Amino acid sequence: MKKQKKAVSSDKLVKAIIHGMQEKKGKDIVSLDLSNVKNAICDYFVICHCDSDKHVFAVADSIDYEVEKKYGESPMHKEGLENAEWILLDYFNVVVHVFIKEKREFYRIEQLWADAKIETIESN
Repeated sequence: MKKQKKAVSSDKLVKAIIHGMQEKKGKDIVSLDLSNVKNAICDYFVICHCDSDKHVFAVADSIDYEVEKKYGESPMHKEGLENAEWILLDYFNVVVHVFIKEKREFYRIEQLWADAKIETIESN
């Protein structure tokens, strides 16, 4: 009989994601707590940016590795791997955005969710 996996809390998932970002020097990491925002699509957004497409890909790969290693979870959907200007990793209750700096400045996701509780993460 296959052992059923225990669901990982959104808070633990966010910590693992942030660790993955920090491991590869993701910049200006923020966590947006959307859990009390009406009609939000998930509990958290975790956002950072990078200096190049290779850096974006490396950070996204690090996040994927850290979450898999700690909790055995993989994103249910990945988007943007082709050009690596904005990679989205969807863990259902937590959505990760890894941007190239110019795309982050253009889309300004943090400002779209003004009702969210925003936490800025200190760099390592």
